[in-house]
Amino acid sequence: MTVLVNPYIMLNGNAKKAIEFYAESLDAKVLFQQTFGEAIEDPERPLPEEFKERVAHSVLKIGEMELLVADSEPGQQTHTGDRVTICMTTNEVEKAQQMYTLLQQGGKVNIPLTETYFSPAYGVVTDQFGVTFQIFTRK
Repeated sequence: MTVLVNPYIMLNGNAKKAIEFYAESLDAKVLFQQTFGEAIEDPERPLPEEFKERVAHSVLKIGEMELLVADSEPGQQTHTGDRVTICMTTNEVEKAQQMYTLLQQGGKVNIPLTETYFSPAYGVVTDQFGVTFQIFTRK
């Protein structure tokens, strides 16, 4: 039996922009992307026209893990929270600096990227979509 734990980022209409951003910032490869318009429509719940181009589901490959990104369904709203963060771990300080720099564009720095007692480069940033990333470099 295989069990995987995948972070799933739900957004309010800007998932396509987020997917492009993560592809650039995190070297993510888009494995799958489907819009609500491409999915099978439920006749009991007609799809508003403005949702047809929104992302119903996507899978991004980042290193050895998969990140899932989608827009919320019609009638649902997502809310930004801070209980869960995504920790990006690398063994290269330069890669940590690159991810940190790109992720903070349009976002905010929570903890500056710096050397700590537990990491040669650690920092925390909330990106332009309200998702908080910890950037951690292994010793």
